[in-house]
Amino acid sequence: MSLDVRRATGADAPRIAELSAVLGYPVDAAEMRERLARMLAREADAVFVAAAADRVVGWIHCADHELLETGRHCEILGLVVDAGHRRGGVGRRLVTAVEDWACARGITVIAVRSNVVRPESHPFYERIGYARVKTQHSYRKIAPEAPCAD
Repeated sequence: MSLDVRRATGADAPRIAELSAVLGYPVDAAEMRERLARMLAREADAVFVAAAADRVVGWIHCADHELLETGRHCEILGLVVDAGHRRGGVGRRLVTAVEDWACARGITVIAVRSNVVRPESHPFYERIGYARVKTQHSYRKIAPEAPCAD
């Protein structure tokens, strides 16, 4: 299978939206187009897609972060590969694109979080050299309908 890994473009938004639903995050193409446009405009974010026969079969999103407690690192924020293309090297190629992007920025640490409900992804990361460093709880609060106070 011929695979092309490249930076995402706005034209990729509908297929990226379809694949996001695979992760459990359904979104319509118009909303994804807006989100993707914001990501592509940020110098500290990168989105790559893997295309086979001109069809996007996977995507990865990463960002250059700097935290007070740990310093600068690149974090993989999302990765999905179409079910029919898994175990064929697509995920590995997408992660390599992120690693190359980070290296070009002088970043030597790459981090990724993998949901406990996706146990099939954990061995993938370990096979390509990532080590589990902690387990944590994740919390979220939805702001009330009223506008946020200034």
